[in-house]
Amino acid sequence: MCCMAGSAPTSPSPTFGTVLRTAREDRGISLRKLAELIGRKPSDSGLISRWETGERHPKPDEVIKISGVLGFDADEAIQLIASAESPARSRRLSTTLPERREHMNAVIRAEGTATKVTHVAPLLIPGVLQTYDVIRTIMSIGGVSDDEIGERVNDRIGRRHLITRRNPAQLTVLLGEAAIRQCIGGREIMADQLRYLLELAEMPNVELLAVPFSANWTPLLTGSFMLIDSDEAPSIVSSEQHRSGLRFEDPQDIASYRRDADAVREEAMSPADTAELIARVLMELETQDDNTA
Repeated sequence: MCCMAGSAPTSPSPTFGTVLRTAREDRGISLRKLAELIGRKPSDSGLISRWETGERHPKPDEVIKISGVLGFDADEAIQLIASAESPARSRRLSTTLPERREHMNAVIRAEGTATKVTHVAPLLIPGVLQTYDVIRTIMSIGGVSDDEIGERVNDRIGRRHLITRRNPAQLTVLLGEAAIRQCIGGREIMADQLRYLLELAEMPNVELLAVPFSANWTPLLTGSFMLIDSDEAPSIVSSEQHRSGLRFEDPQDIASYRRDADAVREEAMSPADTAELIARVLMELETQDDNTA
């Protein structure tokens, strides 16, 4: 979210670089001029540029100088200092139940304004693409109480709003072949899941790209993650484990995960070949059913 001249942004979690760049440009101050104003050499404009991109992080005393130069009042200066805290504060590990709930709420809020979501999923079809029966099977076997299953299944299905709302996000899923072949809930349930994937693949804002077993090593093999981009908020990366969640907001982390996603994409099949693979696995499941009958 941009800030107007004379005020700091009101975004709940602005990055320091975003705040600094917007405020500097609003005031018509060049990088070289800002370097001079905070007592640095004009040649240090490159360092300030790296502060704005998130590649480097200023010291607290430099942030205070910047606040004064840009004319921030006390409250605005506090916001700027908070946004310049160590990037470690932009890496959140959630392990307790309240932390995991906060993590999921943050992800859902990010999805609410997302314009593009990239999901790298080596072993499991992402929740937004799962059928009701697959979601219920995973939760039941995963130990979710019967009292909670119905509500949690509905919550997960509700996240499909990401791709079905009036202005849907562009969803790209880089799906490991193992996720397509894992027979969750039995052949009938999994067959329905694969049919549903084929239906979703026809949507103009959904791109399914399978990474076959024959592919070379890629970051896909190091675990799943979701990259959420928005025009209204900073990008985030979410990685969910069995009993924990990781969330990254630092620009350097975002850039690293974006490179990982690009590397996985290079080894992925085309959308047409992906649909053919899914159809082939579906046929295998249906043939097994016929032979069993």
